[in-house]
Amino acid sequence: MTKEELLARLQDIEWDDFEAKAAENDLPQNIWDTVSAFSNTAGGWIVLGVKQNGSKFEVQGVNNGEKIESNFLNVLRGGRKLNFPLFPIAKKYNIDGKLVLAFHIESSPHKPIFYTSVINSFIRSGSGDRRATDAEISAMYRDQMFGCKSEEIVKGTSIANLNAMSLESFRNHVNFENKNSNFKDLTDEQFCEKTGITKGGELTYSGLLMLGSHDAVMLHTNNFWIDYLEIPGTTYANATTRYTFRMQEQDNIWESYKAIVQRLRLYTNNPFVATDTMAATEDDSELYSLREGLINMCAHSDYFSPMHPTIRVFTNRIEFQNPGRLMVDIEHLKDRIQSNPRNPGIIRLFRYAKLSENAGYGIDKMLQWEKLTGNKVCFDSDLTTTVVTYYLTQSMTTAGNVQENVQENVQENVQENKTLTRQKKLVELVEKDPFVTLSELSDKLGVTIKTIQRDLQIVKIERVGPDKGGHWEVIL
Repeated sequence: MTKEELLARLQDIEWDDFEAKAAENDLPQNIWDTVSAFSNTAGGWIVLGVKQNGSKFEVQGVNNGEKIESNFLNVLRGGRKLNFPLFPIAKKYNIDGKLVLAFHIESSPHKPIFYTSVINSFIRSGSGDRRATDAEISAMYRDQMFGCKSEEIVKGTSIANLNAMSLESFRNHVNFENKNSNFKDLTDEQFCEKTGITKGGELTYSGLLMLGSHDAVMLHTNNFWIDYLEIPGTTYANATTRYTFRMQEQDNIWESYKAIVQRLRLYTNNPFVATDTMAATEDDSELYSLREGLINMCAHSDYFSPMHPTIRVFTNRIEFQNPGRLMVDIEHLKDRIQSNPRNPGIIRLFRYAKLSENAGYGIDKMLQWEKLTGNKVCFDSDLTTTVVTYYLTQSMTTAGNVQENVQENVQENVQENKTLTRQKKLVELVEKDPFVTLSELSDKLGVTIKTIQRDLQIVKIERVGPDKGGHWEVIL
């Protein structure tokens, strides 16, 4: 901060990263609150020798500037008063013959920073210091494990603790999107090891959260639940009813993701794409942009917080809210490539399924919403929560009528998806065993022989030879 920048700030109100304090002869007693607050949030400047009177600042200067500076830096660097040593940048200014000291306190990677006791942990809120709540302190401790927790092994678990249908669905999707890989030749155990779902036969937290059974997920996490709500209003207060749709609890992230994508499609202007995820890999549609927001929420949620990830669809916006702060610089989020997920194992599984971008480009896809709709995508984050808001093209003044028909549309899409999945499975069974009988296919797919016969015609599989002793061939 130059002298000119300091003088400019003194002409303005106190900012969230700027704190002026009178310190004529000694350090002010509340300076440690500010040190803690800046360290625990985004950092900031502490300026000594300036007194605040209302919204105005008066330069008083400091006496014994060298002693005050030395005492302050020694305490910060000593690691005794504070739980971690701090190494601020120190500046001196001469303003009208008066000495002013300034210290830049960096945001610490060792949050929470406190003095004497953890109860003396502060955060910066607006232009003031506020004592951190227990929830905020807990969140800061969990952030020390940022990027590591989802890679940990869940002791005493195995693939037997996965939801078998989720694993099969996920494998089918990965195989479909990675046709030239050897994934489909692997056993379930080998597949789980290769993708990081397990390590040494035991589940990772990523694998558990992504594909785990309900009982296993609930046993090893606080209270897993991705909550999806559709609200007929612009706020809870003006909604005609509390909500018109609320998604049932799902076992894991994968099942939640599939169900939520089905709903989000109803709020986008794009053609139907016949895939399991309702969006193609290289799709530039509005749905793809929302899908990236959903995956971003899943990858950045703190699943060990007492809060739930929540998606709220209002008539004028869609909000993705996840527990846990955004660990990248929001100011430069739109003009820099920044990939720093809280749960790298979860984002890696989405990438195996070709459902997420690499190296931070997912933000670009999220921001594609602005180009496609002309409406903003806004990011907001504090110590405990991150919210990404997609504003809708127009306020759904008839949202009540729209949402009355939503369930019917979703059921139609779900049924069409089930048909496509069944037909894809039929092709796989025939390719694996060309001599399989209609009766066996009916039993394996759980539908009637008549349905199998109709599907065989649709997917262009023909019978070669007699009913007994003949075989199936896929027409290319």
